Amino acid sequence: MRKIASLPIFGVLFFVLFALSAQSRASAQEEQNSIVITFTDGHQETISLAKIAHIEFKGPRKSALLSGNGSFLGRWQVGDGQGHTFIITLGRNGEATKSIGSAHGAWRTVDGEAQISWDDGWRDTIRKVGDKYQKVAHAPGTSFSSEAVNITDAKSLEPI
Repeated sequence: MRKIASLPIFGVLFFVLFALSAQSRASAQEEQNSIVITFTDGHQETISLAKIAHIEFKGPRKSALLSGNGSFLGRWQVGDGQGHTFIITLGRNGEATKSIGSAHGAWRTVDGEAQISWDDGWRDTIRKVGDKYQKVAHAPGTSFSSEAVNITDAKSLEPI
């Protein structure tokens, strides 16, 4: 008789566990398809992408916060390590160009720095140091964490 009485309890327990598991999977899927907005006061809001029909940025900083790349978008005057300067342009689509050498590359923001991988193997990093920016150059065949070949000033040519 005890076996018969415990059967409904196991059924209910199984149903509850199944429902919680399905809810957890739905929650994880929703979290992957959402956007988190961090406001200047530090609070955050998460919005499901399914609820967003259009995003529009107004004002001079309209492209500043896309993908966390905002402070690096645009044109930068940087040094070449030999006393000359050249221009690096970082596009919203992750493409990078420069006015010397192999002119094409790709870039992304990692740990608050713009990391650029050029088609010729060179790697550059633009980072904020204090109230200024620097361009750090890494030779072909090395990584962004390798010793720099040169470190020069970097200046944004875009109005902020």
